[in-house]
Amino acid sequence: MGTTPVTTPAPPKPPFVRRAWLAVRRRIVPYSILYVLVVGGFMWFENTLVFRACTAAESWRAPHDMVAEDARFKSADGTELHGWWVPPTKPGAGAFLFSHGNGGNLSHRGSLARALTQLTGEGILLYDYPGYGHSGGVPSEAGCYASADAAYDWLTAKVPPNRVVILGESLGGGVAVDLASRKDHRALVLFCTFTTLPAAAKGRFPFLPTHTMMRNRFDSLSKIDRCRRPTFIAHGTNDWTVPFRLGEELFAAAPGPKEFLRVEGAGHNDILRKDVYRAVAAFLETHPTAD
Repeated sequence: MGTTPVTTPAPPKPPFVRRAWLAVRRRIVPYSILYVLVVGGFMWFENTLVFRACTAAESWRAPHDMVAEDARFKSADGTELHGWWVPPTKPGAGAFLFSHGNGGNLSHRGSLARALTQLTGEGILLYDYPGYGHSGGVPSEAGCYASADAAYDWLTAKVPPNRVVILGESLGGGVAVDLASRKDHRALVLFCTFTTLPAAAKGRFPFLPTHTMMRNRFDSLSKIDRCRRPTFIAHGTNDWTVPFRLGEELFAAAPGPKEFLRVEGAGHNDILRKDVYRAVAAFLETHPTAD
């Protein structure tokens, strides 16, 4: 006698909404994990990305066609710092105090120093942050500010504060604004710098919450209203490292007197050129030594 096969009824299919949610969840979970890992990696390596320090052992250039004296001083925490001092060539002239960007070291800015001193007759002190060039220590935002203070103290022992032009390039602009917001000076000059470092990072990493996750701030936007001396800002229209609009926003927040130089077609790394230096020289001629 044969047996009748028993068939098990198929389970009912889940409703459409549930099926859709299960499909989405299968995609969301791995991508969420990947995003968390990316954010965590960025936070872990933030200092490495921000401070691309180059020691003198890795790369060092001689000051060709320029008389540069070694300057050595210490920050408030005792960190040994190094700089180059190029004395003024014009009687009664003052000097630039230059804070460089996040890559290389001061020896890579020799052409800037030569051009500015030749055009203006002013002296210039270039210095390295902790961990850069011949300076000791490791780089940090606080260390950059402390090294600027030490360089300022060294320079103002030679040049009156009202003859010091505080100059900053890129990340060094954040250092320069911080210094100018606290110390007397003749003028503030900024090349291709930003409102805040997280705002600049957002331009490079639009998918990351840079404003909330970054520890390094360099918040020039909140400080520039305390910079009461004349301010000159130059920014390239094709700058993809620090978007041009950030230079415009920082300029708008500066109290004045002020001047903005729109450098057509210039990117982040080719703005340091003679026409920009000539514009700086002309700006300083119209804004003589502060009272």
